[in-house]
Amino acid sequence: MIICWFDTPDPIRLKAKFFRGFADPTRLAILETLLDGEKNVNEIIQLLGISQPNASAHLACLRDCGLVTSEGRGKFTYYRLYDDKIRDLLRTAEAILAQVAQGIYTCTRYEPLAKNLAPRLPRTRKNSAARPRTPAPRRINSPIR
Repeated sequence: MIICWFDTPDPIRLKAKFFRGFADPTRLAILETLLDGEKNVNEIIQLLGISQPNASAHLACLRDCGLVTSEGRGKFTYYRLYDDKIRDLLRTAEAILAQVAQGIYTCTRYEPLAKNLAPRLPRTRKNSAARPRTPAPRRINSPIR
């Protein structure tokens, strides 16, 4: 059964869900790498500097959502954009962003996205951000009398 987006009970939510595929920085970077043609997972991880499991998980998401297609050839699976309209959408987004980038960058209402773009602190304990460590006091080794 084929579902038309405008026949769904809530087409706005469906459109928002569609754009979630583009909202994740890793998924967007993968889509951007596919703009100039198909690539296999090894090529994608080398270009983006991400792990193979991370790339595979995002590619599976993009494939399941219909944004990319895959084709196995030999021992490699090659991924490409599902349709040229996705390429057009990404290029249109670049053209719009060229005009409104300052507003998007400074918008405080997109805070969750801004946090994703900020450099991440290394984790020292589970679920806690790294804190500057204060040096432990030095012990003076003296002979015991």
